[in-house]
Amino acid sequence: MYNRHDVFSLIHRNERMNTILDKITLLIPCYNEQEVLEQLWLRLNTILGEISAVSFEILFINDGSTDNTLHVIKKLAAQHPQISYLDLSRNFGKELAMIAGLDYADSDAVIIMDADLQHPPELIPEMIAYWKEGYDDVCAKRRQRTGESFIRRWAANTFYSLLQKISTIKIQEHVGDFRLLDRRCVEAIKLMRETQRYTKGIFSWIGYRKKEILFDSALRAAGTTKWSWLKLINLAIEGITSFTTFPLRLSSIAGLVISLISFAYMGWIIFNTLIFGDPVQGFPTLVSIILFLGGIQLIFLGVIGEYLARVFNETKRRPLYLVNEYNGKKSLYRRDRLHFEDQGEN
Repeated sequence: MYNRHDVFSLIHRNERMNTILDKITLLIPCYNEQEVLEQLWLRLNTILGEISAVSFEILFINDGSTDNTLHVIKKLAAQHPQISYLDLSRNFGKELAMIAGLDYADSDAVIIMDADLQHPPELIPEMIAYWKEGYDDVCAKRRQRTGESFIRRWAANTFYSLLQKISTIKIQEHVGDFRLLDRRCVEAIKLMRETQRYTKGIFSWIGYRKKEILFDSALRAAGTTKWSWLKLINLAIEGITSFTTFPLRLSSIAGLVISLISFAYMGWIIFNTLIFGDPVQGFPTLVSIILFLGGIQLIFLGVIGEYLARVFNETKRRPLYLVNEYNGKKSLYRRDRLHFEDQGEN
């Protein structure tokens, strides 16, 4: 791992070798983050100011915030020319906000990070240093999950362990969205237009040369988490159904095993009745077996339904997101093309 002196020495050494400035976009999805944006900008400005020969764009994605997030972003953009913003027409969720940002980022590399300062901006120079060494995907791996309850940490560890066992590809454990992506990684991700997105899996699926760097996740600088238990469960389901068909195979295996047990038990009842003359008894047992089999059937119908619902959503071919405005220009959708017009005063 680089120390701070080594990071800037490597960056400046590469700068002397290459007179053409690299352009890097910092992609920051925002949803009701008005309390932390100015603090985020101050820390970013301090770090980025030390990297003189790299051109930076900070692209905020306002994901349908209901507070003054957009107003704060516009205020910062008016004061600092390197700040851009994309305002989505409503809240589409972080996964779609990220692909929207990747669509609009025109740079040599993109760094994705959260606005709440749980992703330390101080890690950016180290990411750039590894990128200049030739890594395509420099991702930050959490050393520990600061501020999370034992149950939440256990659930995360269990999910990653399960996904590793049943997925057809190796999903990076405890590696989130905080990462630097080379241009070719960005272009590869943009090819994937599925509406049901598990971006952490997509990062692993595209491959390319990866480098993990460890960091300690900080507490939120302000505000409250947007990830409720329900949203986390939905994200886990997206991860499982997007990268493995194991649940469908499991339903087939379970059906086969239960059928074999049922036939064996039926044979025993017939044999016991014909040979020993034992009457068939046990109405409560019969009802319990019927309810058990009915429950199993409903569970696996639900599994099939999850996959079928995803097929249904994909076949509608709706756009992943809609844009309200981009850097003060209002979006106009005409047939299959997107145009922008100036709004004047915001």
